[in-house]
Amino acid sequence: MKFSLFAAAAFAVSAEAHCIFQEVSVNGAKQGSLVGLRAPYDNNPVYDVTSQDIICQKQGTTSDKVISVNPGDKLGAYFGHVIGGAQIPNDPDNPIAPSHKGPVTAWLAKVDNAASASKTGLKWFKVWEDTLDTSSKQWGVDHMIANQGWVNFSLPTCVAPGDYLMRVEIIALHSAYAANGAQFYMSCAQIRVGGSGTGTPSQTVSFPGAYQKNDPSIVINIYGAAGATDNGGKPYNAPGNVAVMKC
Repeated sequence: MKFSLFAAAAFAVSAEAHCIFQEVSVNGAKQGSLVGLRAPYDNNPVYDVTSQDIICQKQGTTSDKVISVNPGDKLGAYFGHVIGGAQIPNDPDNPIAPSHKGPVTAWLAKVDNAASASKTGLKWFKVWEDTLDTSSKQWGVDHMIANQGWVNFSLPTCVAPGDYLMRVEIIALHSAYAANGAQFYMSCAQIRVGGSGTGTPSQTVSFPGAYQKNDPSIVINIYGAAGATDNGGKPYNAPGNVAVMKC
């Protein structure tokens, strides 16, 4: 493999191949574009894991709506190239360029009022992740693309009732072999969990703080033999070594 050729190709598409988390679904019911979301105005990624932007992306649009959900519900997060999805007819980079391999994760942070709470100073816990399937060589992003931009997961059945911010994040690793090459895409949904769950997460983290610039899952060469984006056949652990909440 000529590594420089793959690197050049990755950089060539990076400026045009971004995405935005822009819609939530609950048990298949779409909630509407930007409803219940804190989303950026543009589709540019975050590169600096020490920035406040790593929490919910750059300051942009903030909905006044809170989305009602229940433990065990199937939640969906829709990513599109731009707000509305495709930027042009037959957009090859919608929802994101296929070159942008990487994991997808979902997090919750308890707040008093999801519509008005500050995004800073919160304790986040992971409720779901889709990293790399070494047998199929498919990343979480590949699954998202195959599902036309939707990332679907079940809310843990033991999540306690109350208001939360829900952070769903893609990390694109196509240029992550260099420092500050990983691209982070996320928005935060405002949700209100019903039910009577009593679960307590075993591990919480802060953003920024959960990720380190030199984390081996952030500065990483995912290219294996002949340029395959299979991480050299090795398993991939999402940054921070944060366990998914179990009930």
